[in-house]
Amino acid sequence: MIVADAFIEAGRAHGFTLYSGVPCSYLTPFINTVIDSGDLDYIGAANEGDAVAIAAGAALAGRGAVAMFQNSGLGNAVSPLTSLTHMFRIPILLIVTLRGQPAGPADEPQHALMGAITTRQLDLLHIPWELFPRDAGDIAGALARAEAHMTASGRPYGLVMVKGTVAPRPLACRPARRRLASQTVPARPDGDPATGRGEAMAVVQAVTSDADLVVATTGYTGRELYAQDDRANQLYMVGSMGCASSLALGLATACPDRRVIVLDGDGAALMRMGAMATIGHRRPANLIHLLLDNAVHESTGGQATVSGSIDFCAIAGGCGYPNLFRPDHAEALRLALAQASGDLSFIHLPIRPGVPADLPRPKITPEAVAARFRRLLAAGQQPTAQPAVSQA
Repeated sequence: MIVADAFIEAGRAHGFTLYSGVPCSYLTPFINTVIDSGDLDYIGAANEGDAVAIAAGAALAGRGAVAMFQNSGLGNAVSPLTSLTHMFRIPILLIVTLRGQPAGPADEPQHALMGAITTRQLDLLHIPWELFPRDAGDIAGALARAEAHMTASGRPYGLVMVKGTVAPRPLACRPARRRLASQTVPARPDGDPATGRGEAMAVVQAVTSDADLVVATTGYTGRELYAQDDRANQLYMVGSMGCASSLALGLATACPDRRVIVLDGDGAALMRMGAMATIGHRRPANLIHLLLDNAVHESTGGQATVSGSIDFCAIAGGCGYPNLFRPDHAEALRLALAQASGDLSFIHLPIRPGVPADLPRPKITPEAVAARFRRLLAAGQQPTAQPAVSQA
């Protein structure tokens, strides 16, 4: 058995300073130690997939990041582990607890099947793994192997934690309750939307520079942003639907001096709405959450979402976003983006459905998009464009 500080301090030496996760009793000493540290970040996620995306955003910005959760939630993380960290080559350290360990301690019945297949799932996800070190003398080797794999491949490495690995450690500090900001929820506009997605992308690009970081949700949003003008400060999500805002939170936390704008969609936001609660609680002052709402899953055939019967601005306000905007045309969007500064902001823009007939797919791979994004962050300026490579 080890003490949590031993691993966390060794991890700090390897650059791991941000942890995101969902609690498990096996992880309690870890979470408590990080929260009490004062100089490490723990971001409690609403679900395991969000934790992976948050860690990925921080890692994309060059910050060592750990996502940790119970194996029962590994399935929730499959989408970002296959289409975000794998496709973009974003290395994060995974700590997955092994509840329901075969031939191990008695556990709740719901863990039996997951316990039997956890390590096989990691194998299927092409994530190398080993058991979490149970002796202090084994920590350095485990971290060295993790770092070697992550550096060579740019992809995650897993540590599987069994019961009794880490000594108990109570939480010393008690986070203060965060009060909701006082805000007025803008009224929903009447009539059909006046703005199309392409017009909205043009406004975003007109008001952003290389100093800003723009994350576009998967589907037509990223494709239309790319079609308007492919820029090094733009990240086009593929797959991992609903994870764009969590990745943006990780970016905003790791890059507090840069404005981060996430272009979300109504279907994506609905899929992982818990992310808004996490973002609203963390309240990064440099994050703008722009939700483009056409009330349909347009890239999958135009099936209706339920956005017409809910109020996204009211939800964002209830989650703690202090600034709320609901522009109803392109110029109003421009004004909202200009006013959305100094604190976390949510912009709900109703848009018309519709896609240009000749909308191109990006001719740059996710891996190349992430590589130039990293170079932009490291250099503080736009790097030379990468050769175009057709995206499979």
